[in-house]
Amino acid sequence: MAMAVRCFRHLPSLLYRSSFAMIRGLPQAPAGCPALPLDGCRQRVHQMLLTRQLATKKAKGKGQTQARVNISAALVEDIINLEETSEDMQAVVEALKEDFSRNLSVRTSPGVLDHIIVVTKDGKFPLNQLGQISQKSPQLLIVNMTNFPESTAAATKAIRESGMNLNPEVDGTIIRVPIPKVTREHRESLAKLAKQSTNKSKEALRKVRSKSINQVKKFKNKVSEDTIWLLEKQIQQMADSAAAEMDKLLAAKTKELLG
Repeated sequence: MAMAVRCFRHLPSLLYRSSFAMIRGLPQAPAGCPALPLDGCRQRVHQMLLTRQLATKKAKGKGQTQARVNISAALVEDIINLEETSEDMQAVVEALKEDFSRNLSVRTSPGVLDHIIVVTKDGKFPLNQLGQISQKSPQLLIVNMTNFPESTAAATKAIRESGMNLNPEVDGTIIRVPIPKVTREHRESLAKLAKQSTNKSKEALRKVRSKSINQVKKFKNKVSEDTIWLLEKQIQQMADSAAAEMDKLLAAKTKELLG
């Protein structure tokens, strides 16, 4: 029993150096650890490493999903806040959902212009805080800028550059916003905008991932290579999951837009 305890006391060091074990060979028996029990430990560790290596190769070779890494956030909180990384990635996904809901619809309502940001000399404001938005007809929205006439030009520019394929017309302090008819061409144009928005969101997602991985790499001289590798893999998995969710949103929105 005492020999077994001495043997397993050294097992963490074998696991800690697992990334080098397959290439350089496992460590020799530490002093005081009998050869026979240690050989059994080494064989077990070798089997674990070989299983992981073969499983990875098998997954890559057959295109199967590799085993997911799931590190407890509490165990690595001194290195990186994984929960915060997850929240940042999910925020990008939620922003895309909001963009799809507000900007890309074949249905017309005054609310589609509410969120458009107008840049004025006094700062940035949502359009609905500067003008009164109403719907004249299914194909025409009206923005009354009587309360802030000096911002009429800025509001017109913001509407035109909103990415919603709108071409506003100005009449004094009244901005008329013709809504394109729901033609096949208009639907296809909206679908293209949805694709562009998704690509922009994926770029924002990649920035979150890169920032997180760079944070992890700062600790490469303080923790094991295995820890760094596992954290990078988990961050990549989180990014992949968010990107997959974006792809599903895009597929659903494209189907909706194209009818």
